[in-house]
Amino acid sequence: MAKPEQKRKIVFTVTNDLTYDQRMQRICSTLAQEGYTVQLIGRKLPNSKPLKTQGYKQTRLSCFFTKGKLFYAEYNLRLLFFLLFTKFDIISAVDLDTLIPCYRVGKLKGKPIVYDAHEYFTEVPEVVSRPKVKKMWEWIANTYIPKLKYCYTVGPMLAELFTKKYGVPFASITNAPITKPIPSEERQPNTLLYQGALNKARGIEHYIDMMPLLPDFELWLVGEGDLSKALRQRAKEKNVEKQVKFFGKIEPENLHFTTAKAYLGLNVSENAGLSYYYSLNNKFFDHIQALLPTVANNFPEYKRMNEQFNVMAFADANPQSVAQQVKLLVENKSLYNTMASNCLKARLVLNWEEESKKLVGFYANVR
Repeated sequence: MAKPEQKRKIVFTVTNDLTYDQRMQRICSTLAQEGYTVQLIGRKLPNSKPLKTQGYKQTRLSCFFTKGKLFYAEYNLRLLFFLLFTKFDIISAVDLDTLIPCYRVGKLKGKPIVYDAHEYFTEVPEVVSRPKVKKMWEWIANTYIPKLKYCYTVGPMLAELFTKKYGVPFASITNAPITKPIPSEERQPNTLLYQGALNKARGIEHYIDMMPLLPDFELWLVGEGDLSKALRQRAKEKNVEKQVKFFGKIEPENLHFTTAKAYLGLNVSENAGLSYYYSLNNKFFDHIQALLPTVANNFPEYKRMNEQFNVMAFADANPQSVAQQVKLLVENKSLYNTMASNCLKARLVLNWEEESKKLVGFYANVR
């Protein structure tokens, strides 16, 4: 494919602090390697780590507020003014929380606007449970998305849903990771891994509550989030704190080594909104790269993937169901080994080398 002419500049906007955003690191690196000039804009938090040098420019905006309505209002205002004085050829808003300033400045400058939906924003648990907040985000989505020409999201089912809902075409570019080396780490027997944000409806409470049913097992929790303190307290209250190990955040380039040491992956979110119901998240692909069989939800995207690759056992979002499937995979060595072997095949298909071709083709058509 021909290189983009005159090194067109793409600006991406997010509300996180950039350090742990695997998807944006892959997207920005790929486009920079294709010859684009890329700038990724996020925010700086009080505990943000220094940014590592990348093949693209990284910018953090500082805010007085760190969460809630005041944060979103302040960040969008700061982003608006920053973009007004930033040169670019394409502006890409990542999720609804940066779409308004990107749309306004893109239109003002006559530049193409791209919308990258990392999730079904109006259907995440934190929004679904708050009607007034949900109404506000739905207004933003219904007002701005139908006006856009270039949109993509993280899975084919969400792409189809968004296309019907907003009347504009959405492409699908999944969260598949860059192909990692075949794991050489020795599996730690009876270790269960959850990696990701420690947030509402991710199923983490169920994992902790099931540990008395699995007294010989250890639960590894990699990540931090809104429930970090409450989950640590829950482990104490359930008298399983010796079984539950909190790793904190691990940077993306090091996460694979921890994933490869675990014996089973856990990915049993609650059905707390359409965003989770249609999810196809990072950990699913990371588990496959590490040849790690998984206990997961029987949600549409995972069901579709498992029909093709058979790398998961399905459980309901409760301690008993998850524990039952864990025991099944641990006791049935033949089934476990089959799933691990199937991961070896799936990783040849579900990887960023394949997905990046779609990304490059998408931006080549943005004019």
